[in-house]
Amino acid sequence: METLGFLMDGFAVALQPQNLMFGLFGAFLGTLIGALPGLGPANGVAILIPLAFTLGLPPETALIMLTAVYAGAMYGGRISSILLNIPGDEPAMMTCLDGYPMAQKGKAAEALAISAVASFMGSLIATVGLILLAPMLAKFALTFGPAEYFALFLLAFATLGGITGKNPMKTVVAAAIGLMIATVGIDSTGVQRFTFNVLELYEGIDFIIAIVGLFAISELLFFIEERAGSGKEKITVNKLKLSFKEIMHIMPTSFRGGVLGFIAGVLPGAGASLGSFISYTLEKRLLGRKGFFGQGDPRGVAAPESGNNGASSGALVPMLTLGVPGSGTTAVLLALLISLNITPGPLMFTQNADIVWGVIAALLIGNFLLLLLNIPMVGIFVKLLSVPPMFLLPIVTMVAFVGIYSISNTTFDLYFMVVFGVAGYIFRKLEIPLVPIILGLLLGPEMEKNLRHALDISDGDWTILWNSGLAIGLWIFAALGLILPYVVGPILRRRMRQQVGEASSTSD
Repeated sequence: METLGFLMDGFAVALQPQNLMFGLFGAFLGTLIGALPGLGPANGVAILIPLAFTLGLPPETALIMLTAVYAGAMYGGRISSILLNIPGDEPAMMTCLDGYPMAQKGKAAEALAISAVASFMGSLIATVGLILLAPMLAKFALTFGPAEYFALFLLAFATLGGITGKNPMKTVVAAAIGLMIATVGIDSTGVQRFTFNVLELYEGIDFIIAIVGLFAISELLFFIEERAGSGKEKITVNKLKLSFKEIMHIMPTSFRGGVLGFIAGVLPGAGASLGSFISYTLEKRLLGRKGFFGQGDPRGVAAPESGNNGASSGALVPMLTLGVPGSGTTAVLLALLISLNITPGPLMFTQNADIVWGVIAALLIGNFLLLLLNIPMVGIFVKLLSVPPMFLLPIVTMVAFVGIYSISNTTFDLYFMVVFGVAGYIFRKLEIPLVPIILGLLLGPEMEKNLRHALDISDGDWTILWNSGLAIGLWIFAALGLILPYVVGPILRRRMRQQVGEASSTSD
């Protein structure tokens, strides 16, 4: 009953006209961003963070808008997968397997509608799971001491590459770079570190500048290199002819996918890619000869879409309750929370309950808004794919520069943002992931603070770091997080490529 009361308070926040308007605006923008191949939700949220500061939005409104962008981008990723056979991001890759064959058979509208319904189901199931699980996990996290929090942050870094990550060693290198950047500035004892007598560096490096540079500016550089000039050819979508029976046919698949996706999202480092892959694979094995997966089976569209959208909401659980992001996009949202002077973690449920439950309620409302947006307005999103990037680039650049300048009103930050953008471009060329850098930058100060606190309590005795059963458990999970990517990761990636290859050969 207590949870229900908090949720009602959350609806009171989410249903305020301003919050509702910006939630709808974020859902629309997120779907547009998700529809553009290669951008993905993390880049979309990073690009629009400066907009929240430019508009001077209150914390709950800014978080509701960017959470809606996150959810909308997960919805929008399916559009290019189905119509162009180009996944908007990695989790949408599995949607190509049956979505594109459906489009080739003249059922593009049906595939898009099915994916919208499945995405709605997956997000709804995961949001309900978030409502039930998050308060319990937050109460449990209150038992954590500094040693346990240090082990928890270590677990976050250990599982960062995830079992679908490409190169675990490059993930470690990226995390180390992030932790090094986090040491810039004056530490808790008043000692200057790596400031080089530059006044702007005394307070450290603003992670919002780093995020916008690494994600948004580097993405612009990639746009210029790869896709400047003409856009994609215009896609024709048939008139929607989807019966109620066909919708009910995919409901069991969508339910199973949503549950599996939520579990994958809550697990550190697993994320939406694993959620979509497991959901698709389970359906293929469960239905066996009853389906024609890889040849345009509607359930082959519903399974990965419900899985990856379930995982996106599930990833909010560790971010809100523990202050540890469960995905790349939640790492960006975590940066927004910190920049708004909101401390993420278990105390957030008592100190900032209106914001937490307002965001959760907004997720529930946003799922319905996205369903209503995505089916009747899909033609608008499809037409966006034919817009040349050279028309979109100036808009995105303007939003990033104006937003960053509005935070501190100094040109130094703009130069720094460009430097991070060039660095992000180089890192991506070297296939060094950007999310671990951001996580190192975000969690580094808290990790150092908890380590100092633990050692102060124990008078310098390092054994305090593994002196409790909970800390030992976290250390064991961290070790497994480092080992599993080498064992399970290659198998999963090989199977994903194998399924994509089989589907391509079948469609040919």
